[in-house]
Amino acid sequence: MNRKLFRPSLTEVKEQQYPARNAHEPGQRKKPAPPEQTHAESFYYVKQMQAHTPVAVVLTDGEVLHGIVEWYDRDCIKLTRFGSPNLLLYKHSIKYLYKDGEEAAEGGNANGNNGSH
Repeated sequence: MNRKLFRPSLTEVKEQQYPARNAHEPGQRKKPAPPEQTHAESFYYVKQMQAHTPVAVVLTDGEVLHGIVEWYDRDCIKLTRFGSPNLLLYKHSIKYLYKDGEEAAEGGNANGNNGSH
């Protein structure tokens, strides 16, 4: 008598242990959706406000404003400036902001070139 060893595939074993579920049942995702709010923006603003960090704010039209973030909300930030009136800036008008004095954020070093000779 000739016998063969029959070994079920791993897929078959898993199907027996965990029967297929209806794909339309709620909560059957393999990977959870990413959080809608990470609070990274809040963390950044609070850190800069507490340290009174001078920042440069680049607006969408290219204008650069300098000052300290005094407060922020969902739509605006208040920029306290030295020797100029304080400003309330809508976030949608801000292209980006960075700590004042960080030349790398401006795309080069203090000499105005990118380091290549």
